[in-house]
Amino acid sequence: MTRRRQTAPRAEQRTRVPPPPTPLSPDAPKRNLTASASPPPPLSTGRPRGRHRPQMAAPIRRSSSLKSPRGPAPPAYDILRSEPQPLGAIFAPESVAVIGATDRPGSVGRTVLWNLISSPFGGTVFPINPRRRSVLGIEAHPSVRSLPEPVDLAVIVTPAHTIPAIVGECVAVGVRGAIILSAGFKEAGKEGVALEERITAQLAVAGGSLRVIGPNCLGVMNPLTGLNATFASTIARPGNVGFVSQSGALCTAVLDWSLGVNVGFSAFLSVGSMLDVHWGDLITYLGDDPRTHSIVVYMESVGDARAFLSAAREVALTKPIIVIKAGRTAEAAKAAASHTGTLAGSDAVLDAAFRRCGVLRVREISEMFDIAEILCKGDKKLPKGPRLTVLTNAGGPGVLATDALVAGGGQLATLSEETMAELNEFLPAPWSHGNPIDILGDADPVRYGRALEVALKDPNSDGLLVILTPQAMTDPTVTAEELRRVSKQSQKPILASWMGGSEVEGGKSVLNRANIATYAYPDSAADTFNYLWKYKRDLEHLYETPSLLLDKEIGGMENGAPANVVVQDVIDAALGEGRTLLSEVESKAILSAYGIPTVASPSAHTEDEAVRVAEDLGYPVVVKLLSKTVTHKTDVGGVHLNLYGPMDVRAAYQGIRKSVTETVGPEAFGGVSVQPMISRDAGHELIVGSSTDPQFGPVILFGTGGSLVEVFQDTQITLPPLSTTLARQLMSRTKIYRALQGVRGRGPADVAALEKLLVRIGQLALEQKRIDEMDINPLLVSSKDARYPILALDARIKLHGRDRELESLPRPAIRPYPTQWVLPWTLEDGTGVRIRPIRPEDEPLIVDFHKSLSERSVYMRYFHPMKFSMRTTHERLIRICHVDYDKDVALVVDRRGEDGEYREIVAAGRLSRKHAFNESEFAILVADAYQRRGIGFRLLKQMVQIGRDERLECITAEMLPENRAMQQVSEKVGFHLTRREDFIVAKIRLKGHERRHGA
Repeated sequence: MTRRRQTAPRAEQRTRVPPPPTPLSPDAPKRNLTASASPPPPLSTGRPRGRHRPQMAAPIRRSSSLKSPRGPAPPAYDILRSEPQPLGAIFAPESVAVIGATDRPGSVGRTVLWNLISSPFGGTVFPINPRRRSVLGIEAHPSVRSLPEPVDLAVIVTPAHTIPAIVGECVAVGVRGAIILSAGFKEAGKEGVALEERITAQLAVAGGSLRVIGPNCLGVMNPLTGLNATFASTIARPGNVGFVSQSGALCTAVLDWSLGVNVGFSAFLSVGSMLDVHWGDLITYLGDDPRTHSIVVYMESVGDARAFLSAAREVALTKPIIVIKAGRTAEAAKAAASHTGTLAGSDAVLDAAFRRCGVLRVREISEMFDIAEILCKGDKKLPKGPRLTVLTNAGGPGVLATDALVAGGGQLATLSEETMAELNEFLPAPWSHGNPIDILGDADPVRYGRALEVALKDPNSDGLLVILTPQAMTDPTVTAEELRRVSKQSQKPILASWMGGSEVEGGKSVLNRANIATYAYPDSAADTFNYLWKYKRDLEHLYETPSLLLDKEIGGMENGAPANVVVQDVIDAALGEGRTLLSEVESKAILSAYGIPTVASPSAHTEDEAVRVAEDLGYPVVVKLLSKTVTHKTDVGGVHLNLYGPMDVRAAYQGIRKSVTETVGPEAFGGVSVQPMISRDAGHELIVGSSTDPQFGPVILFGTGGSLVEVFQDTQITLPPLSTTLARQLMSRTKIYRALQGVRGRGPADVAALEKLLVRIGQLALEQKRIDEMDINPLLVSSKDARYPILALDARIKLHGRDRELESLPRPAIRPYPTQWVLPWTLEDGTGVRIRPIRPEDEPLIVDFHKSLSERSVYMRYFHPMKFSMRTTHERLIRICHVDYDKDVALVVDRRGEDGEYREIVAAGRLSRKHAFNESEFAILVADAYQRRGIGFRLLKQMVQIGRDERLECITAEMLPENRAMQQVSEKVGFHLTRREDFIVAKIRLKGHERRHGA
């Protein structure tokens, strides 16, 4: 054991004590990667990233080759979590160097050093100060180069101008983590930006081996090990909440609050300007940490939107992520020309992004504290629904709680007959006989306790709020003890509001020690309950199984040409003329190419031509302005409706030309379009569109349309790509959605067709990167049996100009479906098959696929028997079908039927990326009826090619020795096989690619 270097008295010395290991579950399965492997379940294939792997009965392999966090990744299933973590050196260092340590009173260097040596994190501390022989009695060193042994973490507190050179020195000696506390960087102007650029250049040399928190931050605490690498006055309590903040001042406020209410943290850090380590890195690390149960974030800027969403989508399924984002009311973006761009403000886009990845956003700091407290104390008990039971000894607070509950969308639980009967047995006759359960002001602890027991048993309730106001017969402390006793058996969330001052402090202390979330006011508690049930509901809805879409329903065809070819011709023609605003005719041509029904809109450039077109279409007709510069035709008198004859058409043509000429000039008039007059009385006018957010890329909008769209403000937005489930949830958040179900004599609209239309709009926005803004307004939606159930009456598309390179345009925040991975081919017997990425709507096909597997195939895949019912649970299939293509490659092989559609999956495979390395592990499973037909070889070959395209360094797998078929396929593709203990390891190096930074 190595003592920290110091000359202080022996009593101050301590040995390094490593943090306690993660408990080993006897139920954890071993990892099994074989040629007959399906897309991996939540555990058992790929290198499992343990946070999402629920335990299942299976034998455990304990590898004798487990290495320390400094060594290479162990090949066996990482059941001990021994796989190195990219940020492990920062959160769990074995040695720390304080660069800029000093014993000058009140200095940051002294405070940081004292915090490190006074908190028993079990590591070695080295002060770095070239002018001092010792600091606080500990031997000092002039630089990290002069240290007697390597260090994991460097905490830097020197002036800003010295830090680029220090970071370069850390890179040279192999330091793996750094925390830059110093200020004076980009917040200080151009000179600070230049310093950050020099640091970034040094980190690029390191190739991701050195990760940096900061600069301009408070530092990092790991309360579970005692690490306090901050200049805060005290260390946080240990607990299970990971707290990350871009504000050091807010960190100190949260720290002070947490000590008073007994809230503990598994990690507590300030990240400053996030020069290197970003949100995605931190959420991934905390998601991997088994001792972190929830994550709370104070955010000022999103940074890399795709990295944040990618990490949050994966972690939020098992760990709540709560974010408070500052800057909601900033003058976010310039007003866009389109309705969609105007309505989709930057803060609304941020809301949509958080909703899309399952993050819970709160608006107030007080709400952040409230939710952090219940997540810390409630053992992750989330309400199953919106029904709350309120138990109180005073009517007024119960009414306040009810108001807040209902206003936030919650419901008062309806007490069951059994509950009512039990309460009647012991409550005084004047009790409220309903919910809220008012047990009256003279309620003693015994009455409270019995009422609590009865209320918690009620099957109609999803949670319980207990309110106490100090009255003559009340004993707040003993009543709190009763609540503590009863709460131990509860599977529902319990919230408490002990109202008052010093008289109830004893009861609050009891509740805090019992980990029961306590609120000063009942309406705050009700608001928190609403947040929790909505969070759980939204997360479940996010991963509902979408409807299966046939190929012909995804995208469109026109004249036999692929949609993107048709669209590209239209776009190239417009840009060739030097314009970015498409005409209505051009816009509708693009929509038609994607299978979106549009009303015919022939163009006319003379009065006579307009009359001829009108007569061909049949009266009544609509005449609209054609213009290459006018954005909204109605603003310049460019729309004439209900025209019943030639004279009306001529008058409309003349009127539009005159109005446009007088309003914006003759060059804005380019003729007119003529279209049939579609009655809008029998349908609903909607708006559907897309715009480009500078940070999140394409954004999809849906809502109430028409000429008063900005007045009604009934729109919602989301991020593409969309499934039918996501499309329906987008629509359901609008008021018009209720009308689409059928209202006041109008039959219900074809909602399923609307869902598919929105899926196509999302596909169009992602595939056609040159499109900046798109409006379909109005989109007329009538009843299912109408002649035109869905019809785009007007459309407008604006492009990014040729002065913008495609690579410079904002990329989608969520990686779109990778169509470039689709590979069709024909088996020797003429059967048409194809390899393609998996989709969320494939869940029912995956279930059918697992029905076709023999027990031997299952055993070869998982190294142990696994029941069909376990392999096909919805929770497990979420992990398989809802893939983040930035992280994992999940492929299926499906067979083409006689009708040309693909409805049967015959094989599946996956590349699961490791967090600590730029490597992946593969798994393949082929249906028994299709084995030995070359499918496994072609699938693995395609996965290797994708690995090269994705710039992976290495692909590995493990398989049973008796699985000779997979071994032969692997060798044929180019894998090198070695035997390790009782399994075979296959490995292939993908040469010529740089290591991904922070892979």
